Amino acid sequence: MEYEWKPDEQGLQQILQLLKESQSPDTTIQRTVQQKLEQLNQYPDFNNYLIFVLTKLKSEDEPTRSLSGLILKNNVKAHFQNFPNGVTDFIKSECLNNIGDSSPLIRATVGILITTIASKGELQNWPDLLPKLCSLLDSEDYNTCEGAFGALQKICEDSAEILDSDVLDRPLNIMIPKFLQFFKHSSPKIRSHAVACVNQFIISRTQALMLHIDSFIENLFALAGDEEPEVRKNVCRALVMLLEVRMDRLLPHMHNIVEYMLQRTQDQDENVALEACEFWLTLAEQPICKDVLIRHLPKLIPVLVNGMKYSDIDIILLKGDVEEDETIPDSEQDIRPRFHRSRTVAQQHDEDGIEEEEDDDDEIDDDDTISDWNLRKCSAAALDVLANVYRDELLPHILPLLKELLFHHEWVVKESGILVLGAIAEGCMQGMIPYLPELIPHLIQCLSDKKALVRSITCWTLSRYAHWVVSQPPDTYLKPLMTELLKRILDSNKRVQEAACSAFATLEEEACTELVPYLAYILDTLVFAFSKYQHKNLLILYDAIGTLADSVGHHLNKPEYIQMLMPPLIQKWNMLKDEDKDLFPLLECLSSVATALQSGFLPYCEPVYQRCVNLVQKTLAQAMLNNAQPDQYEAPDKDFMIVALDLLSGLAEGLGGNIEQLVARSNILTLMYQCMQDKMPEVRQSSFALLGDLTKACFQHVKPCIADFMPILGTNLNPEFISVCNNATWAIGEISIQMGIEMQPYIPMVLHQLVEIINRPNTPKTLLENTAITIGRLGYVCPQEVAPMLQQFIRPWCTSLRNIRDNEEKDSAFRGICTMISVNPSGVIQDFIFFCDAVASWINPKDDLRDMFCKILHGFKNQVGDENWRRFSDQFPLPLKERLAAFYGV
Repeated sequence: MEYEWKPDEQGLQQILQLLKESQSPDTTIQRTVQQKLEQLNQYPDFNNYLIFVLTKLKSEDEPTRSLSGLILKNNVKAHFQNFPNGVTDFIKSECLNNIGDSSPLIRATVGILITTIASKGELQNWPDLLPKLCSLLDSEDYNTCEGAFGALQKICEDSAEILDSDVLDRPLNIMIPKFLQFFKHSSPKIRSHAVACVNQFIISRTQALMLHIDSFIENLFALAGDEEPEVRKNVCRALVMLLEVRMDRLLPHMHNIVEYMLQRTQDQDENVALEACEFWLTLAEQPICKDVLIRHLPKLIPVLVNGMKYSDIDIILLKGDVEEDETIPDSEQDIRPRFHRSRTVAQQHDEDGIEEEEDDDDEIDDDDTISDWNLRKCSAAALDVLANVYRDELLPHILPLLKELLFHHEWVVKESGILVLGAIAEGCMQGMIPYLPELIPHLIQCLSDKKALVRSITCWTLSRYAHWVVSQPPDTYLKPLMTELLKRILDSNKRVQEAACSAFATLEEEACTELVPYLAYILDTLVFAFSKYQHKNLLILYDAIGTLADSVGHHLNKPEYIQMLMPPLIQKWNMLKDEDKDLFPLLECLSSVATALQSGFLPYCEPVYQRCVNLVQKTLAQAMLNNAQPDQYEAPDKDFMIVALDLLSGLAEGLGGNIEQLVARSNILTLMYQCMQDKMPEVRQSSFALLGDLTKACFQHVKPCIADFMPILGTNLNPEFISVCNNATWAIGEISIQMGIEMQPYIPMVLHQLVEIINRPNTPKTLLENTAITIGRLGYVCPQEVAPMLQQFIRPWCTSLRNIRDNEEKDSAFRGICTMISVNPSGVIQDFIFFCDAVASWINPKDDLRDMFCKILHGFKNQVGDENWRRFSDQFPLPLKERLAAFYGV
């Protein structure tokens, strides 16, 4: 039977009154309204009133009716499972009966309400929803068709997965062919809905769509010239996604599609142009890109380059005509959240770079205050990836354009030329080298252009060529570049300050100790910037200082430098409260500074150490409260604890044994015991790094806890969390060196996992190296326990350690392997060639280690006899053969 419900007149007036009040700008009134609405939720039929106002009360104004629907939507989100059956049914039927309301606002609100109910897992309990909406599409009444389509589009967006599952008996088999019929509808809004609905199912390669893929593509082509921008945008979006999932189907039409996308990338409507421009980015990732695009480059490159100019609107939004804004305080929403990258302990390699997944800081990121992504950025990103695809083959298409742009009298054009030059830096570096002696001085001049937007983009572009600059004699380009960049760090425009600081950080990473002669001058500038910068750029300045410390290391440890640098840092440190997120970049910066200054940091270490321990303690306490009573205490931001642990690691590494009395007077080990068991991987990762560093600095305080710590380390040798596993492995190695023979009882907890990790395919390099070193160290202190497994790891062990530089860790690991070979020589026989290769990777081992190598090599040679040795060593590559003969006389 139909559910009969009539509102009570008095109740209705009361609710309307509330709806009116809630539109008041006064926050106190709004707060009382919120409380009253919460109270009304006690009444089962409150939601009936809300749906009644939305769908039946045509006498009210639209904003009030729509608001009623939105409050109902929030109730559905929060309390839907507690609605009485009658109420639920009444709401559902009212929604379906009013999806075609004559007001677009009410239609949209009903659509949102329907999809909210559907997304509460209600698609199963509302079996007639989809069939009903689909049949409403055929209505003669435009409003009904449009309303139903709006709701279907939202359902497709929210519930794509469940629509393609057996749970609902695969409604898509009916829906997709149905949507395709509407591609040819007379109303542009309906056509646009239809394409948008189908687009939801491309990326997941939904079966129902794949069956109709040819007719879908045909229909898309038919819409290519649609006069409605929204339709063109959805067509472009579809083609971009099809490129990823059904390249095979697009290939026969590829040249036409490319021609079409070239037109659309120049569309009058910027949203269409942006969707189309994504096509080049996506295509560049496909292996066939090079062949497909080669003949279109003469047309495509000028289009992309043209898209890289600031539009008039951009310039207004960026206040491109405001030159001096350094005194205007930052608004808080301009400051993007930063993410702290926890410490990962890694080996130094021959090429001196740590091969962790570095995040590229030099992404094209010069106008983040407009919408995050726009045609200019997309065009620049596309040019960047194409430069990486075609390398120097791109230059004939670019250089003639660059000539015109870079020296243009209009600043907007010149600015875009400088961006082009930066975008191709990575891909076309080789081919650009002959032009750089002329271009770099020109760019250095552009750093003092009178337009701030030209100065800021020039900083970025120069940073992309920093590697080349540093490879030339320092007086030629490095010195003038550094001098000008430091002036820009003190620019009167905030955007330029920011760009210059970021560029300088990149230059620091490239130049490293080349900067030492200029340190006084650099520090002068950076310290002066402290007093000058507003909030956002201060955060970037911390990064520049931290990077400087990482780059010049102990050269920073001079009394006059410390005198310049530490007071302003400590002053900021004292100003910031414990709950201020600005502590993150400052703690990271101090961590680098402490590591660089070493004993020079001693006068500052006590308050810094204390505060870090407090931050860890506070965070843990807050987490415990939150676990016990989640409704009363909110969860802490664990980043505070992670950054504090990392700074403690920096202190331990920088101060070494001097940290001992600080550790003695604090409960850091108890806190670490809790951190090592935290459910958040980044917390464990940082606590294991700290454990390793404290083990090196003051083992006497760590030793009493080893029995508690080792089992935890053992359970974290899980390569699913690469960085956690890596740091735990490294810490075990450091502990074993300190424990010596007393490590024996703990070997069974860790050895099997380590051997498993070293034999896994696709284990990242850093983890492999640390695992090999730790296995070697365990074998060094407890050869009897580890040597029996030699054969299971010797081969990957040798291959992973041949690439790292001679250092303490490599030394102890190789002593371990030699000791194990003497205990279990048969374990190495089959893979002896790998051992020979690993030995040859040493440049200069210590004398006693060289003797161990000699003994093993000669022992093996004597055992097999000269004839067999000759046959065996004939398999060696020549350099290996020569090195072993020269160094070890075999």
